[in-house]
Amino acid sequence: MLTWLSANLINIVLILVIALVVTLIVRGMIRDRKSGRSGCGGNCADCGACRGCGTCRS
Repeated sequence: MLTWLSANLINIVLILVIALVVTLIVRGMIRDRKSGRSGCGGNCADCGACRGCGTCRS
């Protein structure tokens, strides 16, 4: 078991770093969404998904 871990240590570390980065990105997106800041430009006149983004007032 220790031989396998030492042979694959770089792969394990890289996977953990990538998982951490993805987790932080998703967490930031969730926080932005909850606080009302989203990727929407706010131009509901030209937006086909107006009702889905939650910023449309009409």
